[in-house]
Amino acid sequence: MTVYANKALIMNIRYARETDLPSIVDIYNAAVPGRLATADLEPVSPQSRLDWFRAHSPGKHPIWVVDDRDRVSGWLSLHEFYGRPAYYKTAEVSIYIDPAYQRQGLGKELLRSAIAQCPSLEIHTLLGFIFGHNHASLKLFTSCGFQHWGCMPRIAELDGIERDLIVMGLRLTD
Repeated sequence: MTVYANKALIMNIRYARETDLPSIVDIYNAAVPGRLATADLEPVSPQSRLDWFRAHSPGKHPIWVVDDRDRVSGWLSLHEFYGRPAYYKTAEVSIYIDPAYQRQGLGKELLRSAIAQCPSLEIHTLLGFIFGHNHASLKLFTSCGFQHWGCMPRIAELDGIERDLIVMGLRLTD
């Protein structure tokens, strides 16, 4: 879909394949101990995420990966929001970057690319659910035009600490 070049990195953004699932899960699991990006408290397995993966499709709720010379370095998924038909033009965004590739602009490029694809997917609204203490993700989403749409205070407990969940939204059409 998109080729992204930054310093020594040459990356291709493409639709995820089922063979990418172990790498997608590895990147996701790398975020679990940091308690910034996921409410999972333990690592997950590729097998446990297979139904999740198969629920996505390039035509409506894709998963995109970024590969750097055939190594998956990050991924972004658009997920059905709330599971009710009236929300079919709204999608939830999840984005995870391999720790070795963070802070290089890859997340921003991946998010911008996904936003650009939303009209062809008939998605008019994007939502991001981000922990209030995840300043890097809040900054990323804000830099791509998302606005603070709400806060669910102290809704998650991570290692005995109650954390806020911030709702970030982007309306793509008027």
